[in-house]
Amino acid sequence: MGRLVHFEIHVDDMERAKNFYGEVFGWTFEDYSSYAGMPYFGAITGDENELGINGALMQRQSAPPEANQALNGFACTMGVEDYEATESKILNNGGKVAMPKYALPGMAWQGYYHDPEGNIFGIHQPDKNAK
Repeated sequence: MGRLVHFEIHVDDMERAKNFYGEVFGWTFEDYSSYAGMPYFGAITGDENELGINGALMQRQSAPPEANQALNGFACTMGVEDYEATESKILNNGGKVAMPKYALPGMAWQGYYHDPEGNIFGIHQPDKNAK
């Protein structure tokens, strides 16, 4: 099986990215830079007893994504309890809307955003009444 076990978000400004993901999603970080040989911070995304995975923020090694280009990689989507509250945190911490909130009928609310580093990510609030 090829189950996803880790993710990496490439960033230009490590402190800005740590602040963004920490403020919006409550992630904490551990410095693994000495192991990686570059700025590399492990991202603890939740309690080990909850469904989900941990990942990392790593120093970008090439040019950042260009505005309005098609997604050129994986998009991580975070589960949230309150879509509007999370969107407010995203926008108040330097994020921007990439694709506005829309219904996955009978399942959830979904939307996509740019982080301050130019990366695209999604948020997903389960709601069987979404239309």
